[in-house]
Amino acid sequence: MRSIGELAADSGLGVSTLRFYDRAGVLVPAWVDPVSGYRWYAPEQLEEARVLARLRRAGMPLPDIRLMLAGWSGPDTDLVRTLLTTHLSRLEKGLSDARSEFSALRALLDHRENGMTSLRLTTAQLSTPATELAAALDTVRFAVSTDPELPMLGGILFDIEGEILRFAATDRYRMAVAQVRAAGQDVSPVRVIVPTPLADAMRALLEGEGPVRLSVDGDRVTLDAGDRQAAGQCLDHEFPDYRRLLPQATGRRAVVDVAAFRKALEAGPVRTTEAGAPRLSVLRVDDEGTVVVCADGDEDPNRVAVNHEFLLDALAAGARDELILELGAPTAPIGIRRPDDEDTFSILMPVRLED
Repeated sequence: MRSIGELAADSGLGVSTLRFYDRAGVLVPAWVDPVSGYRWYAPEQLEEARVLARLRRAGMPLPDIRLMLAGWSGPDTDLVRTLLTTHLSRLEKGLSDARSEFSALRALLDHRENGMTSLRLTTAQLSTPATELAAALDTVRFAVSTDPELPMLGGILFDIEGEILRFAATDRYRMAVAQVRAAGQDVSPVRVIVPTPLADAMRALLEGEGPVRLSVDGDRVTLDAGDRQAAGQCLDHEFPDYRRLLPQATGRRAVVDVAAFRKALEAGPVRTTEAGAPRLSVLRVDDEGTVVVCADGDEDPNRVAVNHEFLLDALAAGARDELILELGAPTAPIGIRRPDDEDTFSILMPVRLED
């Protein structure tokens, strides 16, 4: 007999996923301890669990998975083969439909290309205090993507509008936004993506107290800090409209002492949904307005799961002794704001917990 933990490790299905499939009647353990409620699985159920893992990765609907496993070990495999063929046809049709829709979307983007490109060809010169620029870059740097398949996210957006210089970075799972005031003359809207190595080189120059000058000339951006300079080409891509992705300041808000909250996160329980998945911290706000790191048995319907490491990074980037956490529905992004500057913040996408 295998314990649920052993079956999870050997099959690639997480413990919480196995519990879900037990409740759904898909993969029921051979024996459940009547005292502890602990699940045990027969040796032959390992193969079923591995089949289930493959079907899950292939996106087969739950009713079909249930039929597949029911017929998997039987002598008549016609039903199993039919279900596989039907699901493959469904996936192929879906892919064909998606290709058609994507072609239409690319055609729409082609019509807009000239207008978007113009924002990268504007000239701008402005100055801002080095300390404020450094703090803004530090706030967003942790959220920059390292995915080579998404080069448009491999840098920091510099969004200049009037006397406001905004910075944004995202890797799809988290996003950070910061802004500083800058002095300039007749600055037209400019939006460029500064590649990560260049942004880091700029940050390395921002050690003094005085003002620095930022210049954008077409697709080239330059930072002058005294007698030192960092300059280079911007990325030839379009950054997503981050302002449309920003959540409203709604939900349950709680002020947290960052040092104490970090300690609670590091000492508290973490979860994983399946083998190889990131560690999760599960949070909720209690009746007193305090953010609680949920224990394993806490089944509060309003609890929110979030990537443990991403949350620690966001707290560090917030650079404050106290921060405001906004927790909405379990499927809503988590907001992290500064009490004294709500225009500088980060959001983290929640992770769905298996029921």
